[in-house]
Amino acid sequence: MLKFLQQPAHLPEETGPEADQKYKKLRLQVFIGAFIGYAGFYLVRKNLSMAIPAMAPLGFAKTELGFVLGLNAAAYALSKFLMGSVSDRSNARVFLPLGLVLTAISMCFMIVPIQFIGAEHKTLAILVMGILNALVGWFNGMGWPPCGRVMTHWFSVSERGTMMSIWNCAHNVGGALVGPMATYGAAWFGSWFYGTHTELYFLIGTFAFPAAVALFIALLAYVLLRDTPQSCGLPSVEKWRNDYPKNYSEKQEKAISTKEIFFNHVLNNKFLWFIALANAFVYMVRYGCLDWAPTILTEKGIDLKSAGWAYFAYEFAAIPGTLLCGWLSDKLFQGRRALPTMIFMALVAVFIGLYWAFIDNLTIVIIALIGIGFFIYGPVMLIGVQALDLAPKNAAGTAAGLTGFFGYFFGTFILANWIIGLVAEKAGWGATFTLLLAACFLAIFFMGMTYKEEQYLVKKDHKKEA
Repeated sequence: MLKFLQQPAHLPEETGPEADQKYKKLRLQVFIGAFIGYAGFYLVRKNLSMAIPAMAPLGFAKTELGFVLGLNAAAYALSKFLMGSVSDRSNARVFLPLGLVLTAISMCFMIVPIQFIGAEHKTLAILVMGILNALVGWFNGMGWPPCGRVMTHWFSVSERGTMMSIWNCAHNVGGALVGPMATYGAAWFGSWFYGTHTELYFLIGTFAFPAAVALFIALLAYVLLRDTPQSCGLPSVEKWRNDYPKNYSEKQEKAISTKEIFFNHVLNNKFLWFIALANAFVYMVRYGCLDWAPTILTEKGIDLKSAGWAYFAYEFAAIPGTLLCGWLSDKLFQGRRALPTMIFMALVAVFIGLYWAFIDNLTIVIIALIGIGFFIYGPVMLIGVQALDLAPKNAAGTAAGLTGFFGYFFGTFILANWIIGLVAEKAGWGATFTLLLAACFLAIFFMGMTYKEEQYLVKKDHKKEA
């Protein structure tokens, strides 16, 4: 482990009212740091998607750029798993900003193959673009694991669902800002760099301006974040709130080797494998509906503008749905994640059926997409929370990385993008809706395999009341 990434030593534990106030203040500060830090990663994640329309006049084809986009997704999936194990042994205060800085630099350099190599040397340009976009995906994988580490160490199991549902909205905030930043960045700074060459203004707005903002956010995140309460002279959050999970022990507060993380706490945990499989099918539904909605609707004769609004409605509905799901998992289900995930996925299936049955009716289609967006993002968030709950604190990043890998590589890259596209082409959209409904029920099945493991939370809650 590089010295500057090493976890800070635990300080002598403070007690009394002042320590209590310090705890409350630092929890809020750390949460804000994790929120804005993770939002920053979404400013420099899939910017190439926005640049593709402006790259066609420069001589780049959509099929070539689609290959470059795929490298980003594959690299992100692998990184989220492997870098998760590194984050478990690193200082989150350094690890997150480092990942954001490296992502921003890689994103900014995307200008080089487009402008300076160009379509005249297309093979080299696509190769360099692919390497850079893969690096963007890889370094982006350094965002979730340290946030998971921070949330696990600063928030206990009975409040984690609510707090992570709020934190999870960071990606909606960051993702929503990319479009306006691309537009205004090009308008504000394009002429500074390219003068009258307006066809190149998008390079500043899409790549350089978001990268510069991300660098500033990385600095801000470093100022706000702290690794663990113990590194600040405070007790563990479980001790402070008297809220201990089933698998808690003092050993979880200490760093362990990569071998121990993988073989003692993650790969041999059958419940993590169950939720990883569930996550693959949840992501299949999430991106199967989101990525193909504009295509389905335009093929059905609905104009592209209306399809765009349907796409927007799907994403916007995610925010209240995620917050509700997290709150319910804490307050109504006493910290259990399996049951609310299963209920929400069943409701997703209902709205997919509605979407399918009334696909020619724009009003009902938008209602259905709002319903799917509202209910699908809760399970997306809760599976990540459950991964943190089921693993020891010092293996939390790796556990969440395993579920994330299954979600992005198998669920998105293979099932949602490749399989659904293939089935739609060969058998039509009706067959793809059948696949989406099957994915909902498979997600419910695999989540159900973890139901009994969480029942201790209900018994613990009853003991407190007694």
